[in-house]
Amino acid sequence: MANPRFFKVSGHIVDVLRQETYQGTLEIMDGHIARIVREPVADTQYLLPGFIDAHVHVESSMLVPAEFARLAVPHGTVATVSDPHEIGNVLGLKGVEYMLENGKKVPFKFYFGAPSCVPATPFETAGAEITPDDIEELFQRPEVKYLAEMMNWPGVLNGDEGVMQKITLAQKFDKQVDGHAPGLRGEEARAYAAAGMTTDHECFTADEARDKLAAGMKILIREGSAAKNFEALIELLAEHPNQIMFCSDDKHPDNLVEGHINQLVKRALAKGHDLFHVLRAACVNPVQHYKLEVGLLQEKDPADFIVVDNLQDFTVLRTYINGKLVAENGKSQIEFTPSEVINNFQTETKTVEQFQIPAGDTVKIRVIEPYDGQLITGMLLLDPKKENGFLVSDVPQDVLKMTVVNRYQNTEPALAFIKNFGLKRGAIASSVGHDSHNIIAVGCDDESLCRAVNLLIEAKGGICAVDGAREEILPLPVAGIMSPEDGYWVAEQYAKLDRAAKDLGSTLTSPFMTLSFMALLVIPALKLSDKGLFDGQHFKFAEVTSAQAE
Repeated sequence: MANPRFFKVSGHIVDVLRQETYQGTLEIMDGHIARIVREPVADTQYLLPGFIDAHVHVESSMLVPAEFARLAVPHGTVATVSDPHEIGNVLGLKGVEYMLENGKKVPFKFYFGAPSCVPATPFETAGAEITPDDIEELFQRPEVKYLAEMMNWPGVLNGDEGVMQKITLAQKFDKQVDGHAPGLRGEEARAYAAAGMTTDHECFTADEARDKLAAGMKILIREGSAAKNFEALIELLAEHPNQIMFCSDDKHPDNLVEGHINQLVKRALAKGHDLFHVLRAACVNPVQHYKLEVGLLQEKDPADFIVVDNLQDFTVLRTYINGKLVAENGKSQIEFTPSEVINNFQTETKTVEQFQIPAGDTVKIRVIEPYDGQLITGMLLLDPKKENGFLVSDVPQDVLKMTVVNRYQNTEPALAFIKNFGLKRGAIASSVGHDSHNIIAVGCDDESLCRAVNLLIEAKGGICAVDGAREEILPLPVAGIMSPEDGYWVAEQYAKLDRAAKDLGSTLTSPFMTLSFMALLVIPALKLSDKGLFDGQHFKFAEVTSAQAE
């Protein structure tokens, strides 16, 4: 009788570490590569290490980890380096532990960071705090590999006591420290790296990235659903193949169904980049940097590998993790398993009057200007539209009212204006609002804005679109940011909401993803928190209205 713990896979073996390709057979025993035999084989397929997303917030897929894995493995992903600070901001240590335990339900290699900035800033209301004691506790868990992105880069440069305490803890436990410093250049970038930061995924120009590479940091080329930096940064791969990794950062479920890190591999190869440089970024560098227990197609390694048709199309035929077949011919072999629901949602429904802004003697309004495919925003000073003594959305000029509503306490909505969303009617809203995940909404009129917010309060989390009597909602009851349902169903529902937002007029590539970052205060220039309009360049609050033309 055949040994079910032993099997063979033959093909052209791509050895990224030795930078060679040869014909041979992998002999798999008990989830490990027992032996690699170099021999002529009939199979024309190629065997190579599995792909790794070097920085992702699983929560942004709106899927629990087990469902994220189901959708990722058909694309050849075998592991992620995941920062759980989204759920950390909602539920603290309890939320991080939820992610760790949920990920263990499936044959996939989730590695997590200890969130370094929960709450992210003192200028917003989060649902919890993660303390240095919590971080020390997390560092004693084997699947926690690093101190997650240190967004408080001013605190790093100024030697803030609390920030330095967390970095010191990481060094004590021999953990890497992820950076997060958009726009940081020159001497400041060198000082940031010298303080212990080892990576950055926020670079949006090659010159900025070169400054950080020169300081010894590794650069993660990010291509997610909202932030897309691949085209700006991919030229660095040829210059620094040992210091580059690929990541998505944030990936919405419909995009995850379409592809993952495999898409970046194919795009890099299509641009003429060296195969081994590309695979080093996609497979090897994350393993070596974070000390992951992921196989690299060497004898005695865990049998984590993928089978592709050829090295041009890179169609993933099969994915193996610890010798287990987890995907075949585009179909996930991981079964759906029910997940527990935990949440933190306390606010009460609002009234239309709470979304009104008295016009007073306003001459100008400060307006947030998002850029499609970027997390950074501009700051505009524009003429307001006034009706019946109130400031209202100016739909023809695409200047719409937006709100952030504290979901942890029953307080008044924060209000501001935003351009470039393109809505012609109705409103959209989300309780995925980085980093604190309060409710964020944009609307063409106060009634629609109020109804969209209340839909999410009633559901205790989700994303929705409102158009008169028409209401579309995807509930997200797990921490108000994830669904416990089948990931493919969630992807379909999300795509439906995305179409609804575009039917309302939005011209953004990913309206809900862009919306979710309009409360991300650590990315300049202008954002909105539940406490008010925030100037991210000067780290202080700003007035929405001005009584004079500045």
